Amino acid sequence: MSGGTVFRITPGGMLTTLYRFCSQGVYGNCTDGQAPSGLVQAANGDLYGTTRFGGAIGDNGTVFTIGPSGLTTLHSFCGAECTHGAWFPSAGLAQATNGDFYGVTGDGGEEQCDDHRRTCGTVFSLSVGAGPFVKILPALGPVGAAVNILGTDLAATTSVAFNGTVAAFEIVSATEITATVPAGATTGKVQVVTPSGTLTSNVLFQVK
Repeated sequence: MSGGTVFRITPGGMLTTLYRFCSQGVYGNCTDGQAPSGLVQAANGDLYGTTRFGGAIGDNGTVFTIGPSGLTTLHSFCGAECTHGAWFPSAGLAQATNGDFYGVTGDGGEEQCDDHRRTCGTVFSLSVGAGPFVKILPALGPVGAAVNILGTDLAATTSVAFNGTVAAFEIVSATEITATVPAGATTGKVQVVTPSGTLTSNVLFQVK
């Protein structure tokens, strides 16, 4: 089995291979992972992903991060007897606004799902110490447009700003705010001030 790669490609088509995963066909011999299934860029700019096979525990897949210093394995899944999940986390990862990552596995867990007593897989979360952030929908619009801001613990929000320009807002729930793009706003991050600190959007808001 080929190991797969992580690569970067420019809009002009110039491709650079950043990392080559192990391609040895021996069971359990690829501790860095094998057959990556996708990348997600976290709010802090770092890249995270999963592999379907390989890892430090048998051949059951990994969660990894990759940056300028190379690849780091964050978690190795184990066999079907493992309650936290096993075998090819094939759907990749999603980062929630609390900073944690979430994913699924194709086996493992505590529940058995057929007559062969196979386990059914898990939904898992993984904390890497990333801080919370807010997500803006849509991520572009003109002055006066309404923007949804999603996050956690937003019920006591005291201020919303678009790249430093204060905006009118309304609290919808503990996880949602609506704000109006203010006059004078420029393209940049959205900041939400709460009693526990300032949350910043994971992407730039583009003022049209």
